[in-house]
Amino acid sequence: MGRVPFGLLQRLAMEKWSLMTITVLLALTVRWTVSLGSYSGAGKPPMYGDYEAQRHWQEVTYNLPIRQWYFNTSDNNLLYWGLDYPPLTAYHSFLCAYVAKLINPDWIALHTSRGYESQSHKLFMRTTVFVADLLIYIPAVILYCCSLKETSTKKKVSSALCILLYPGLILIDHGHFQYNSVSLGFALWGVLCLSYDWDLLGSVAFCLALNYKQMELYHSLPFFCYLLGKCFKKGLKGKGLLLLIKLAGTVVASFAVCWLPFCTDVEQTMQVLRRLFPIDRGLFEDKVANIWCSLSVLIKIKNVVSPQTQLKLSFAVTFLSLLPTCIKLTVQPSLRGFKLALVSCALSFFLFSFQVHEKSILLVSVPVCLIMNEIPFMATWFLLVSTFSMLPLLLKDGLLLAYAVTTLAFLSACVASFAIFEKTSAKDLQLKPFSLSLRGCVSWLKPFPRVVRNLFLLSVTLMGVLSVMSAAVHPPQGFPDLFPVSVSSISCLHFLFFLAYFNVIMLWDSKNSRNQKKVS
Repeated sequence: MGRVPFGLLQRLAMEKWSLMTITVLLALTVRWTVSLGSYSGAGKPPMYGDYEAQRHWQEVTYNLPIRQWYFNTSDNNLLYWGLDYPPLTAYHSFLCAYVAKLINPDWIALHTSRGYESQSHKLFMRTTVFVADLLIYIPAVILYCCSLKETSTKKKVSSALCILLYPGLILIDHGHFQYNSVSLGFALWGVLCLSYDWDLLGSVAFCLALNYKQMELYHSLPFFCYLLGKCFKKGLKGKGLLLLIKLAGTVVASFAVCWLPFCTDVEQTMQVLRRLFPIDRGLFEDKVANIWCSLSVLIKIKNVVSPQTQLKLSFAVTFLSLLPTCIKLTVQPSLRGFKLALVSCALSFFLFSFQVHEKSILLVSVPVCLIMNEIPFMATWFLLVSTFSMLPLLLKDGLLLAYAVTTLAFLSACVASFAIFEKTSAKDLQLKPFSLSLRGCVSWLKPFPRVVRNLFLLSVTLMGVLSVMSAAVHPPQGFPDLFPVSVSSISCLHFLFFLAYFNVIMLWDSKNSRNQKKVS
C-alpha cells in the first residue's frame, strides 16, 4: 500500500483542529448564554444559595488567617455557608477573592458583603466559572477525544461536541452556580494521563480532583483498582512493586502539599475532616434521585432507623454493589474496563451512599460522556435522565428555558452525530457477550432493537410530560411535593436500570482480557 502524502495528512490535521475550534467556540457560546440567566438563591435572603456560598468563601479566605477558615468564630459563622470543601477549593476561593479585591473591595468586605448582589458582581462570578471551565475541563475533553484510537476525525469531533454540550454540567455550573468543571476536569486529566501510561501524572491529577471536592471519592476505587491491577500484572517482586512505591509516594506527596497549612496540629486537621464529612446532616437532602429518598416515599427511613444505623446500612449496600466491578478491574485491568468502572462505581455511590446531593449525578455523567463514542444510544439516554433528575433544583433557580433549550440541543447533536436510533442492536449496546451466555437468546435478540427504541421514546416522553407539568401545573394541595417526588422516583428507577446495564457490560466484557497486554 502506498504512503499517504504529507500534504494530505497536514490538511486533515488542520481540518480536525478547525472543527475542534468551532466546537469549543459553540460550547463557550452556550455556556455564556446560560450564564446570563438566574442563579441559585438570587434575591432570596437570608441564606440565598450556592452563588452566595461561593462569594462568602471568597470573603472568608481573603479576610481571615488560614487557621480560622474551617473553625466557627465571631468572624466566621459556620452556620452561614461555612467552608465545607477541601483545601484546593479554599485556595481557589482565595485566588478569586484576590482578583475581586482589585476590582471592587466591597464584594468581599468582611461581614458587610453578606448577600451582595449586583450585575457587575454577577459578571465577575460568572467569568470565574467560565475561565475555570476553559482552562481545565474543556482542554481535557478535547485532548481526550483526539486521543481516541481507531476513531475517525468526524467521530472525534462529534464526541467532543456532544460531551461539551452536555446540559447537566452547563446548567449547574453556569446556571445554578458551582465549579464542578474544576474537579471533574482534574479527574478527566487523570483518565487521559492513565490512557498514555503516565501513571504518576494521572495520580497527581486525581489527587487534585479529590482535594478540590471530596465527592471525587466516587471515582477513587476505579483509579485505585486499575493502578493496583497494573502493579499486580507487572509483578509485585519487580517492576510492579517499584510502580506501587512510586504511586504511593506520589499520592502522599500530593496530599501533603495540598494540606500543608492544615497539618500544623491534629485539631486543625480533624476540624477540616469534620467539615468535609458532616455525618449529622442525615442520609440524604432534598428530593435526590437515589434509593433512600425514593424508598422514603413508602417507608420513612429517617424516622425508623437511627442515624448510625443509616450510615452503616448505606456503607454496606454501597460496598456490596461496588465489589464485583472492583474485583473485575483489579484482576483484569484495562482502560476500557477502567472507564466502565468509573461509571458503575460512581452510580453505586450516588444510589446507595450516605449524604447524597442531586448534583452528585454529575460525577456519573462525565464518565458516561467518556464512552459516548462506544455506546452512543445508552450514553445519550443516561445523560438526558441525569439532567432531568435535577429538574426541581433547576426550576427553583428559574432555569426552565435554559433547561429546555440545552436539553433539546444536546439530543439533536447526539442524534445527528451518532445516528443513535440505528445503534440499538445487542452488538451496538455491547450486550452480545451477555446474550451468548444465556440459553435461547436468539428468540429475544430479534425484537431487541425495537423494544429498546420504544423504551427510550417512552422514557423521553414521560420526562417531557413531567417537565411541563412541573413547570406549569400546581400540585394538589395535599401533595405539594408530588412533582419533585415523581421526578426523583422515576429518575431513580432509570438509574437502577442503568446500574444493572453497566455492570453487565463490565462483568461480561470479553474485550478486557484481550486488552490486558496494553497495561502489562
